[in-house]
Amino acid sequence: MKGASHPTNDVTLSQSSVPSIRDVIDTVETSRRQFVKTGLSATALASAGGLTLGGLVNTVEAAPVPASLGFPGMGFESVPANTRALNASLGGSASSTVDRITVPTGYTAQVFVSWGDAIMPGGTAFTGTAAETAAQQAKQFGMHNDGMHFFPFSGTTGAPLNDRGLLAVNNEYTHEEILFPDGQVGSGYTLAKTRKSQAAHGVSVVEARRVNGKWSVVKNSLYGRRITANTLARISGPAAGHALMKSKAFTITDGASVPTGGLLDGFTAYGTINNCAHGITPWGTYLTCEENFNGNFGGTGAVDTSATTEIGKLNRRYGLSAGGFGYRWHTTDPRFDLTTNPNEPNLFGWVVEIDPYNPRSVPVKRTALGRIKHESAQYVVDSQNHIAFYMGDDERNEYIYKFVCSGKFNPTNRAANRDLLDSGVLYVARFDSNLSGQWLALQPDTIGVNGVALRDNPNFAGANDAEVLAKILVKTRMAADAVGATSMDRPEWTGARPRINGFDEVEVYCTLTNNSRRGGAVTASTPASNAIDGSTPAATANPPVDAANPRANNAYGHIIRWRETGKSVTATTFSWDLFAQAGDTLTTKTPNATNDFKGNIVDTPNGSADYGAPDGLWFDYFGRLWVQTDQVGDGSGDFINIGGNVMVCADPNTGETRRFLTAPNKCEVTGVTMTPDGKTMFVGVQHPGEDATAANPTAFSNWPQNQWSVEADGVTALPAGRPRSSVVVITKDDGGIIGS
Repeated sequence: MKGASHPTNDVTLSQSSVPSIRDVIDTVETSRRQFVKTGLSATALASAGGLTLGGLVNTVEAAPVPASLGFPGMGFESVPANTRALNASLGGSASSTVDRITVPTGYTAQVFVSWGDAIMPGGTAFTGTAAETAAQQAKQFGMHNDGMHFFPFSGTTGAPLNDRGLLAVNNEYTHEEILFPDGQVGSGYTLAKTRKSQAAHGVSVVEARRVNGKWSVVKNSLYGRRITANTLARISGPAAGHALMKSKAFTITDGASVPTGGLLDGFTAYGTINNCAHGITPWGTYLTCEENFNGNFGGTGAVDTSATTEIGKLNRRYGLSAGGFGYRWHTTDPRFDLTTNPNEPNLFGWVVEIDPYNPRSVPVKRTALGRIKHESAQYVVDSQNHIAFYMGDDERNEYIYKFVCSGKFNPTNRAANRDLLDSGVLYVARFDSNLSGQWLALQPDTIGVNGVALRDNPNFAGANDAEVLAKILVKTRMAADAVGATSMDRPEWTGARPRINGFDEVEVYCTLTNNSRRGGAVTASTPASNAIDGSTPAATANPPVDAANPRANNAYGHIIRWRETGKSVTATTFSWDLFAQAGDTLTTKTPNATNDFKGNIVDTPNGSADYGAPDGLWFDYFGRLWVQTDQVGDGSGDFINIGGNVMVCADPNTGETRRFLTAPNKCEVTGVTMTPDGKTMFVGVQHPGEDATAANPTAFSNWPQNQWSVEADGVTALPAGRPRSSVVVITKDDGGIIGS
């Protein structure tokens, strides 16, 4: 989650004197410290004398990381950080990082699919001039790809194939200055521009095939599909049909959004937007997560943001305003005008289920999983076939959730699982200072911190508990406020450690990207916590440091993990620790009482795998943990030593980390998946050259075409003209498993 069309963390904070996480750990009994000790062991690593980091990377040959419980080992060496100094040493600009993907020796990366590539019948080739219409964009790969998953086809024996399948990819947002030839304004902002921007959002389903060792997109595939901001969707679950889910009805065409004079029925919605991370289900469907939907709305007149009306409180708590993030959809498409269509935002912020194998299927917004700025939805099936989905709400001071399905997963009957996501209990996490935690049920009878049941809270009161639950799910953030959940430092991707090779815990990880407001000064307009009445505007609190978020001005972020009690996803208690605190070993950033900004990443030599702003997180099928980052990406400011964005690989047992991939200039690394055999990896690169203008679209990057002249098929030329978010395909030269 980043980009010019997204909020930033840019508040200067004061120091704090609250005890650090290490002080908290020291107060916990020995038996509870066994689980947490690996996450804190980085401080035991010795520094490497007077050598520079660059010298160490170039002269120290790291031994392979051996296999251990539930982990297959790592066989590659860290690649150097992509810094401005490195670029200058290679003859490039000293004001940017190297504008290319780098992977370890013995690996090959190649661009696989990029924004504007044809992916379905009738699709046209990308021109490089951004002259494509909305109708053309709707048959091309969307912009700014994010989370993704590879769904293999089955062979004649029923076994999954490793050379053919469907890649479902989120398209999170658009950079209007390079989406149109003359930028967002240029000769004027029109509905045609809105429609093209809407067509570039959503999800792309791409058929991928490997022939003679070369991966390529099947550009006329009947499975190729775009789900956009205007695609018909179904609403299901407890909030479906509620009055808050009934927005104005429109007839939507390329030329207009014409109001019909009525309301939608509360079971129907159009489109999915700001699709950030994702999830999958064990029955073979894709879960796309709607994150910063608020930024796509605006108002042509007054917008209610009062703390006394229902819509006003919803707008405050979810960050909706007349200005939005700078998109201008509301000026040409009344569906996105908060002034005249105030309920439309309630149709976004959901987890949306898509069947990639059925291009005729209707996406389903599953309201039982709550309405937040969903970052991801990681499933876990326990030994009793209970199934839960773990989710982050990506904004400063928001919460971590899990949804436990009422029914059990049926591994032998796909159809029996079709509606599992419509019934269950949504929980929010409270992390206690003794390294235990509670899952707090967001149910009508749950007692809030004020001693009042949610059914009796004015925010959720209704004629019956069914209506109360519907309101809880539409106002999920407000319900979490009411029960006293722990505000976190931007909870993003969740990942579950595979229970393989002797490892049998239910262990889940979550990246906490950063929080410039943590430990900040408390004032009337910047309270210490989100008010329990749900009235606090999004991301405005300045919470003190706590055990789970122990650093004031948390510029580099951290990764938290927890184990469910009894190894069951139905547990309402858990134990937790911090897997890693990200940081810069060589930083000169002025420390405060709780934050030296150096972090405790376990790497050899010390500093060789530093990273900051962890975002994407995924366990592969063999037990390796992959972490992707989302920071400014050009080696400036706090990231002068860390350099551009990266993907690292880590051992969950010891924390040992190595840098596997560095990214082009001013981009984010986001989205990772593999073929079932682990021998092909797909990795996303989002918004290379961000902040470029229409007058000079390649001012900061001309990737991927400046790294490769042709696509992965080895034949099709890559058109020049503007940087393009893309998915790269990575293989090991010896044909082995990635990371081995």
